[in-house]
Amino acid sequence: MEGWEGLVGVGFLLVLAGIVLIVIGMIAGALRSGGGEAEAGAVVIIGPIPIIVGSSGRAALLAAVIGAVLMALALAMILLLRRPPG
Repeated sequence: MEGWEGLVGVGFLLVLAGIVLIVIGMIAGALRSGGGEAEAGAVVIIGPIPIIVGSSGRAALLAAVIGAVLMALALAMILLLRRPPG
């Protein structure tokens, strides 16, 4: 199991960079807009099945597209990474 330590470190740095980018985006969005409408959408993946929630049709459609891409990636990984018997 050598080499896993480096991958764990890279994964941690990617998660940390994602959190920083989200915070910067939230601050920039709050400073740029003085108010107005907001839309939100979410995708929850349970196994390879996405559950999609959206506050508007546009947000739900975007979440559905993201969910379909994530579902396709999950199914591809399941099919590619399964081991043949024996």
